[in-house]
Amino acid sequence: MDLKNWIRDIPDYPQPGILFRDLTPLLKAPEAFNYAVDSIVERFRGSPIDAVAAIESRGFLFGTPVALKLGLPFVPLRKENKLPPEVIGVDFDLEYGSGRMEIRVDALEQGDSVLVVDDLLATGGTAEAAAHLVERLGAQVLAMSFVVELGALNGRALLGDHEVHSLITF
Repeated sequence: MDLKNWIRDIPDYPQPGILFRDLTPLLKAPEAFNYAVDSIVERFRGSPIDAVAAIESRGFLFGTPVALKLGLPFVPLRKENKLPPEVIGVDFDLEYGSGRMEIRVDALEQGDSVLVVDDLLATGGTAEAAAHLVERLGAQVLAMSFVVELGALNGRALLGDHEVHSLITF
């Protein structure tokens, strides 16, 4: 299945000069959504993963079913002030702004191997922040998986030695 057929381009959103890759058509089509989730699951089935962490908010849409199908704990990486204390956080830059991401201090164990999932890799700032949070808890990022990667923005370069897996690259 060519998942690019399920991605809609929206020019100048959320601001002029940005080409937004809209995944809602993929989410609306159960066969395409399931195919995307199964593709991530099959890539990492049998890997030494202890947990799946996903980035709020659209990463939750893919990370949760991936965790369920792999039989692993799900760890939410949330926007600021969305998790009860005690949390640690990190500030990061986005393609068109900035943000802060947090994780509960008890979300992972020392030495855990983690798969980080998000819907889209653009400049890499959000994914880099996610890896930083995982590592601050003493866990390690085994890999990062994205449904869509915007190759021209070179976000992969910001992620250093982390394995990056993308279903679609534009």
